[in-house]
Amino acid sequence: MSQCIFCQIVANEVPVPRLYEDEYLIVIPDKYPKAPVHMLVIPREHIPSLNDLGPAHGALMAHALALLPDIARRGGLDTGFRTVINTGPGGGQEIPHLHIHVLGGGRLPGF
Repeated sequence: MSQCIFCQIVANEVPVPRLYEDEYLIVIPDKYPKAPVHMLVIPREHIPSLNDLGPAHGALMAHALALLPDIARRGGLDTGFRTVINTGPGGGQEIPHLHIHVLGGGRLPGF
């Protein structure tokens, strides 16, 4: 998916600071933060959205979710954090590559 900005970032074609990476995921700061700390957890595999997950992605998603507390701590979010997965254009997803927002660093507005 060479047109996908997140695939380009994963492939090191677009330089972005990496806050964490392993064989399944990378974590980068959000270019347009909505909170004092706003990180994106991006699977290396191109999955367009949460709607495109299947049974084969179970281990990937379990890994991502289990890693979130550590990612939050690395970002200084010791008092709590919010996670968001926007799905599809109607759900606010702007980049068609599954990613998890990790937000915190201050009082976040309620829903």
